[in-house]
Amino acid sequence: MSAATEAPAAPPAEKLTKKVLTADHPTWCPGCGDFAVLAAFYKVLEKLQYPHEKIVCVAGIGCSSRFPYFVNSHGIHFIHGRALPLATGLSLSRPDVHVFVFGGDGDGFSIGGNHLNHAARKNVRLTYVIMDNFVYGLTKNQTSPTSPTGRKSKTDPQGSFDRPINPMKQLLASGATFIARTHAAQVAHMMQTFERAIQHDGFSVVECLSECVMFYPGAFDDGLPRKGGVFDVIDETAHDVKDDVAAFKLADAPAPGKFGVFYQVNRPTKNEKELNFIAETQAKLGGASQKDLLRKRFEVMR
Repeated sequence: MSAATEAPAAPPAEKLTKKVLTADHPTWCPGCGDFAVLAAFYKVLEKLQYPHEKIVCVAGIGCSSRFPYFVNSHGIHFIHGRALPLATGLSLSRPDVHVFVFGGDGDGFSIGGNHLNHAARKNVRLTYVIMDNFVYGLTKNQTSPTSPTGRKSKTDPQGSFDRPINPMKQLLASGATFIARTHAAQVAHMMQTFERAIQHDGFSVVECLSECVMFYPGAFDDGLPRKGGVFDVIDETAHDVKDDVAAFKLADAPAPGKFGVFYQVNRPTKNEKELNFIAETQAKLGGASQKDLLRKRFEVMR
């Protein structure tokens, strides 16, 4: 091809900025902790500069699950508690994209708890941010799986009888390969935690304590030094993040608990295993395409 007929050079990739990433004005209540989570996510994406077309945001139902509406990227708002199965399919079918899932304590630990366990144990390559506010805010003050014992709500006017789940212990038992906790009012720490989670090759999940100012104001003041609390960050020079037994012990700390990375280990992802299986099968069949493999499978199933 001569110089005169050469194809024009591709235009330079658009630099990701908050302006580019912003899709709509958030509709959360004024003062909601989720505003800070969204701002931190923008900042981390600005730093990482992933190709804009390679970013996917998925969410279920809840206040925090409105996230995809506010991020200018590929995104989908799925049914209650079912964000992870959909995100799993996206991650496995498109290993070239960066999949982010957003939800709350109800969407993640209640109706979606079973899906959380299975996505974690399979080590699907994605990042899940759980904005935990210890209450069902969208449905106007109902007890959630993380609500403290004795807390009164519309569903437990006498005070909750039930013992709340321990998110860190549940995630450790599920087999997630990156587990961390942060606080929406500790923005620098939140950004550092998000960046580390996003760059982890596997299933990374971050519990982010995010205050619901309408129905549970002050829920996480015990983790804020400016309000008399203690923001106790895990010292990784003393804690081995590959030691799940040590992580379980850290998870037993009384409220507000520890903040930082509880556990991080590298294991083969489901994405990697499936791609290897497909490649091996194609090689055995003389380079058959994935469509050919699917067609042959359907023929066997008739």
